Amino acid sequence: MRHKVTLIAGEGIGPEVATAVRRILAASGVLIDWEEIEGRTDSSQDQGQVINEAAIEAVRRNHVALKGPMATAIAGGAPSVNVALRRTLNLYANVRPVKNLPGVKSRFENVDIVLIRENTEDLYSGLEHEVVPGVVESLKIITERASTRIARFAFEYARKYGRKKIHAIHKANIMKLSDGLFLHSIRAVAEHHKDIEYKEMIVDNACMQMVLNPQQFDMLLLPNLYGDVMSDLCAGLVGGLGVVPSANMGDESAMFEAVHGTAPDIAGKGLANPTALLMSSILMLDHLGERSAARRVEAALDKVYREGNHHTRDLGGTTSTNAFTDAVIAALQPK
Repeated sequence: MRHKVTLIAGEGIGPEVATAVRRILAASGVLIDWEEIEGRTDSSQDQGQVINEAAIEAVRRNHVALKGPMATAIAGGAPSVNVALRRTLNLYANVRPVKNLPGVKSRFENVDIVLIRENTEDLYSGLEHEVVPGVVESLKIITERASTRIARFAFEYARKYGRKKIHAIHKANIMKLSDGLFLHSIRAVAEHHKDIEYKEMIVDNACMQMVLNPQQFDMLLLPNLYGDVMSDLCAGLVGGLGVVPSANMGDESAMFEAVHGTAPDIAGKGLANPTALLMSSILMLDHLGERSAARRVEAALDKVYREGNHHTRDLGGTTSTNAFTDAVIAALQPK
């Protein structure tokens, strides 16, 4: 079966890691017709329009996208293209599996956590304004509809993938209405999933517990901002953002992306590690129903890391992007 997939290669090292992933997926035998398109327009020519509407239409048309890293300005500049794509396409569920890779040094072993993050509201709604000079107001939006929807997604995911326990992460002791509504919505859904253990934990305690004993967690269910913070925290437990995947799921479309930075200092030098985007593409293969190919690519990646002879610079090695890609392709088992 052939698949049509939108490719947003991204910026900085994005095109290099995207090329590497395309080579590996081609070697796996999966038939993909790529529709490559830029995620960003030139704001100087488009009157401030930064997100490329053609990219949005391409994802809507193909229903599946693979996306490399894109930069976001800090404390000014254009809005985040990453956030805009997720919100515009209503990709309401961010899925971040975090698991140790063999041969990658980390402070903890046997970490295997899936974070499910509500992707469309909370403080990430971007509803902020200057009340008077020196005073800025930002609105935190939590709705029963979105909270219930992400809770249903999380519990269905747990059943589908054999997960046994979900922690809802919150700050309802202080934000009693907003985070309180988030919890009340999840509790209502949990009542219909008695086969899955349900717990709650305040976000600051959850962060402390995560760095003390991450093995106690199975799945985390979080509103947008806490989910962003804690997913990066969890990535640090297993080696960083370069070795974890990410998926953004909606009812109509799905976008799989690398969530690390654009690394402009090494862009074009053949030093980038394509692992994060490759792991995200494995999630994409599962979504497309190419489960056999997904397991073969996953096994090849694990074999390369277990042997430990092809670490890229970010993991203390000297292997180039192309050499790493060649090693994964060589490790692929035939169909």
